[in-house]
Amino acid sequence: MPKKTTDETPGPVILWFRRDLRLDDNPALHAAAGTGRPVLPLLILDPEEEIGGASRWWLHGSLEALSDNLARLGPPLVLRRGAPSDILPALVEEVGAEAVFWNRRYEPRAVERDKVLKSALTEKGVEVKSFAASLLAEPWEVETGSGGPYKVFTPFWRALSQFSFDAPLAAPEKLARVKDIATDRLKDWNLLPSKPDWTSGLRAIWEPGEEGARKRLVAFVDGAMTDYGDARDIPGTEGTSRLSPHLHWGDISPRRIWHVVRGSEGGAGRAGDAFLRELAWRDFACHLLYHWPEIVTENWKRQFDAFPWVKNDAAFEAWTAGRTGYPIVDAGMR
Repeated sequence: MPKKTTDETPGPVILWFRRDLRLDDNPALHAAAGTGRPVLPLLILDPEEEIGGASRWWLHGSLEALSDNLARLGPPLVLRRGAPSDILPALVEEVGAEAVFWNRRYEPRAVERDKVLKSALTEKGVEVKSFAASLLAEPWEVETGSGGPYKVFTPFWRALSQFSFDAPLAAPEKLARVKDIATDRLKDWNLLPSKPDWTSGLRAIWEPGEEGARKRLVAFVDGAMTDYGDARDIPGTEGTSRLSPHLHWGDISPRRIWHVVRGSEGGAGRAGDAFLRELAWRDFACHLLYHWPEIVTENWKRQFDAFPWVKNDAAFEAWTAGRTGYPIVDAGMR
């Protein structure tokens, strides 16, 4: 049983950030702030999770932004590297935490890890709560007429579009902080490439973090969304929202996007519907992943097990390098 800070003062809440690197519309953060207890924001870099080079660059930028935003509320962001199953229980003991809050993930490995962690922490008397923050609706909330999961997107979208989504949660204005806790330095994680630094193109276009996501959404709603239904399929046109990496790392919530789009001029018409329908594909992907976790390693339709794959190393190398000779393919790869 973790010890309290004093006999009168309840222990702090550990707020475990994952793919929700924002203050706005963050249910776990909102709940932690609502306890009135000191809050310890935590980000764990798990070596078991493989992250590509561009995503590592993005994560660095989002963590810089999140750290700055949290500092204005009070508590600093604590960074630790290692297995969450080791780090979380140890940190609970270190600070005398009585609760751990996080927002849910839906990948099979993450779901299993979170179940084991919740069970282990609960057995030690720690309150563990998880929240919905990454999707418009939870995978088990959207059901067919017979009560089962959907297998086809269009009827899934028809059902989802009838939901009434709550207004996004405002960011807290202040958080009580825990005593100073040892933390890794972000730069020591070496998320940024060097020798060479190939990210100049990324820096010219993208701004990781919550403010970058907010600006990107406003620019899209005021501009490209008008023609999104057609322009998103034209490679040479700036016709997409460019919100995907922001959504992936949780710089912005889909619920915030939904409400901004619906509240904008044209957001309740064809332009808004076309975009929100594409946003709903994220929910549908997690819907399938939750109900059929085996699709991570197996064909969902088993007849594709017999698909006649061709092994051609030279062709594969040409494809990865953008030298297939098909201009549209090569331009996309490059």
